Amino acid sequence: MLLPAMLVLLCGAAAPEGPVLVPEVSQHVIHVEQGFTGADLLLYGAILTPEGQPVDSDYDIVVVVEGPPRAVVVREKRQVAGVWVNAASSRFRSAPGFFAVASSRPVAGIVDARTASIYELGLSFLQLSPIGSIDPAHEAPFARGLVAHMQRMGLYHEDPQAVTISHRVLYQARIALPSSVPTGDYTAETFAIRQGRVLASGITRIRVDKQGFARLIADRAEHAGLAYGLCAVALSVAMGWIAGRLFARV
Repeated sequence: MLLPAMLVLLCGAAAPEGPVLVPEVSQHVIHVEQGFTGADLLLYGAILTPEGQPVDSDYDIVVVVEGPPRAVVVREKRQVAGVWVNAASSRFRSAPGFFAVASSRPVAGIVDARTASIYELGLSFLQLSPIGSIDPAHEAPFARGLVAHMQRMGLYHEDPQAVTISHRVLYQARIALPSSVPTGDYTAETFAIRQGRVLASGITRIRVDKQGFARLIADRAEHAGLAYGLCAVALSVAMGWIAGRLFARV
């Protein structure tokens, strides 16, 4: 019994310990006010040993910023007799309203496709959760179309050179949030990767919230939809009447 116990102790003592990530973000709360033109989010942190010392190996860093999820319907447009009409469609349960990936080098050179898919390290590996019967051949074009549309809006993007690492310890990355960024809760997850394996990860949380007049309008639209709609119609009619009177005098 003594020999097996000694072997267990030796194996346990020889087991390597992974690094520790200490992630942080420049802004935990981003206020969206009237005239908001976007924000530049700085993500930074350190890679340390469990004892708090600098690591003695090179690591790659991948940062994934995501949120908030929402249900989306993607429709195919077809031209029939010269008119564009809706054709087939696909519904996705949880497409993120914003998705950005920043890495120290191209993800394809850091991990294999299986690992990238598990951790969603890239737009090609984003899991959109289609609703209903899952036919990959049917869903794939709609998923690509959704990703391409969100990229054109600046809400999905990836940058394989955005993360810089200094002295194997400190890392930082900048991710741009466009003016159309949706409000809600976001997560910024950082992965430390070595030799194709994710050895550590850390999460920081971000809140994008409306402030001032924009928040008032959003609250009224959400909690008093009928009154908001009636006020919007009344305002439109009033503006139309005023415009008509002005032009009638010209």
